[in-house]
Amino acid sequence: MGSVDERQEALALAAQARDVAWAADGTPWQRVLRAISGGRWGRQPAGWTVIRLDAPWQDTPSAERPGWRERAANLAGDVAFAVDYTVCARCGLGWVEWPYTMEKYQRCGLATAGLEALRLEHPGLSWHTLGGHFQDSRAFWAAAGTGVPGSYQQRDTCPHVPEG
Repeated sequence: MGSVDERQEALALAAQARDVAWAADGTPWQRVLRAISGGRWGRQPAGWTVIRLDAPWQDTPSAERPGWRERAANLAGDVAFAVDYTVCARCGLGWVEWPYTMEKYQRCGLATAGLEALRLEHPGLSWHTLGGHFQDSRAFWAAAGTGVPGSYQQRDTCPHVPEG
């Protein structure tokens, strides 16, 4: 667990989750080519540098999943929380993968706030994950999915979004 000050900073950061800095994921033509290729065009080479913005919350292209985005919370030079996500408005579906919160910031509401901000930005979607949930994360997903359409249950991507 982090110190009292670190936890208070994380709680304050969670309260700012809807104030997000955005990084573009390429030009309109790059986005079209990526969509046509099913996310294969424009894959980043190994060792690609992750984009970090000078903002408490940021939304950037995912370094792990072409065509997906990463929502992250930055605190004291650390990535306190991060999750990859993608949405398909056509199918009314959204996916999140690999939520991560630094141990010293766990149970400060960062994941709850970050996931809620995504749902508010993309209203009316049913939210899912791609893979099965590890035994040690099942309690998290059960709590996070309470009252959420889709409950973050496992579901493959639709044909309109990259598989991730």
